[in-house]
Amino acid sequence: MNSYKDLIVWNRSFELVIEIYRLVSLFPKSEIFSLSSQMRRSAVSIPSNIAEGFARKYRKEYAQFISIAFGSGAELETQLLLAKELNFVSKREFSKSEKLLDEVMKMLNVFLRKLRN
Repeated sequence: MNSYKDLIVWNRSFELVIEIYRLVSLFPKSEIFSLSSQMRRSAVSIPSNIAEGFARKYRKEYAQFISIAFGSGAELETQLLLAKELNFVSKREFSKSEKLLDEVMKMLNVFLRKLRN
């Protein structure tokens, strides 16, 4: 593997960022500096930490950055649920982001387990 861009989990999390940016564009304008901003930051943090971890020299450091990415995914999950409960998006719109996030979280979990063993 030559680059973090070769990792499936990085690619899927990058797609998630694009999806979250699309999703929050549907939010009420009053949310532009609140929940939508926080969701964008949480989403961007996932592939960013995967990339930074890849660049580290030691496996333990790599695992730490994957763990941080996982934590950002949990933040994003909470924020998505809040957006759904506040009816900022339709169930259909929410579902696409939720499924993609779930896939990324599962991949990160497996990846983290392999790095720690």
